[in-house]
Amino acid sequence: RRASSAVSSMQGGPDASGGPHTGTTIVAVAYDGGVVLGADSRVSTGAYVSNRASNKITNLCDNVFLCRSGSAAHTEAISDYVRFYTSQHVSETQQQPSVKSVASILYQMSYSNKGLMAAMIVAGYDPASGGKVFGSPIGGTLVEMPWAIEGSGSTYIWSYFDDEYKEGLSREETEELVLRGIAHAMARDGSSGGLIRLVTVDKDGATKRTVQGKDVPLILGDMPEPGTNAATVVW
Repeated sequence: RRASSAVSSMQGGPDASGGPHTGTTIVAVAYDGGVVLGADSRVSTGAYVSNRASNKITNLCDNVFLCRSGSAAHTEAISDYVRFYTSQHVSETQQQPSVKSVASILYQMSYSNKGLMAAMIVAGYDPASGGKVFGSPIGGTLVEMPWAIEGSGSTYIWSYFDDEYKEGLSREETEELVLRGIAHAMARDGSSGGLIRLVTVDKDGATKRTVQGKDVPLILGDMPEPGTNAATVVW
């Protein structure tokens, strides 16, 4: 296998088996007072699941986080650079950066390196602007929006978010929206799965939550987890 193929397929990149380029589902939704980020945990190499419990939500600073899809190597490299430049910015200004400032650093890194396989979402909270979400698809464009989804699983849930998102959602409603949206994608997309990680960022900081596979909401068509009985126990 060529080196470029091996690198890009770490997180659902293309290889001989025809796997998707961005095999994952990442979501971020802003609400009044903060933002909720979510991601599945499956990392695939073509049709092979290489990691079922990966963390695709990376902190760039205390108040801004990054959802990653595409090549694991590329997105991790970008996040490391953005975290470094953001820390320099904080050292110089001695204050918490705005979400837009951090997103702009990511935009410069991504747009200047168009060959990278990286579809990302930057989201966070700052006192001046509140909860903010910026989508950065492959190619380096940066777009501010109330909610953003990326990855192969996003194909299955565009209409879900179009229909279910409304202005004025509470924190609890937003967390439920993100959770159920990712669950829908996991039920349809073979490159999304595992558990669901949620990060909520508001004026009090970041709150992390992990939803184990057995606790992920069942979607129409899903098979429930089989129960244990005498016939299935191996003695």
